[in-house]
Amino acid sequence: MPFVLYFVIGLVLLILLAAGGFVFAANMESQDPFCSSCHSQPESTFVQRSAATQPVDLASYHTTQHMLCIDCHSGPGISGRLQAEIIGARNTIKWFTGTAVQPAVVSFPIRDQNCLKCYRAVAQKGFRPMQQFLVLESALGGPQGDGAKNHWHEQLARWQTASPQAGTCISCHSGHYDGTDSQSGFSNAQVVQSVCNACHQVLGKGKNN
Repeated sequence: MPFVLYFVIGLVLLILLAAGGFVFAANMESQDPFCSSCHSQPESTFVQRSAATQPVDLASYHTTQHMLCIDCHSGPGISGRLQAEIIGARNTIKWFTGTAVQPAVVSFPIRDQNCLKCYRAVAQKGFRPMQQFLVLESALGGPQGDGAKNHWHEQLARWQTASPQAGTCISCHSGHYDGTDSQSGFSNAQVVQSVCNACHQVLGKGKNN
């Protein structure tokens, strides 16, 4: 049998093995308990919160909408999911070789693209939230003030263009910040206020303008 044929057979087997491994990993990472089986703390606590009767953070709220850990921890499209699988494979190797650090260090924070897979309309001009969250009323001057205009979302891209230290979606919407509820939009008023002030400083506007 010529060498070229051996090479082709080997290549096909390698592709099938890689595809099978990806399908298996994708299936396992679609199960939140599997994710927390390697990540001890604080991830195991996050998964426990998702089983509570009432959500206490944004992530556990998302589980009430039938979302999984991997839905937020992967980017858009096949390329985003593949990148998440590669990161997962690297973390798995670290776990089984005893080199994993616990609590896990966040080396790949959730990017805006991950959030915009589901919430793209939020950043568009003219978007109006279904309800005025109390945290925005407190931080931005009441339901008839800035909080009713959605300008903080509309201006985010402009801020990010102007400054490498600009905020992102998770600056205000931390997935695992507890001690909040749906009335606050699972956000902390002081955190939101500091993000607003930082944006206004860069864009040259007063806090209440």
